Amino acid sequence: MVEEHRTSRRTPMRCRIKISHESFGEIEVFTRDVSDTGVFLLAQDNAQLPIGAIVKGQVQGMPMEAPVLDMEVVRLAPEGMGLRYCT
Repeated sequence: MVEEHRTSRRTPMRCRIKISHESFGEIEVFTRDVSDTGVFLLAQDNAQLPIGAIVKGQVQGMPMEAPVLDMEVVRLAPEGMGLRYCT
């Protein structure tokens, strides 16, 4: 059994987010879920980043421009990656 390390409950939420990194520029992907501490992105082959990489992310399609956040790759999975909000 895999030990659970999460401190925040995940909420299923699908929204479009633009992420950017020097290795691939900018891409738009969708979220699978969000929490108070991070987000899981559905980004199978779109972005191959190592754990520890820092990306910039911004939710798209909001009535006003959303803030751009720094996020760290903390988990990789076949369907995407888990990112933690940097503080």
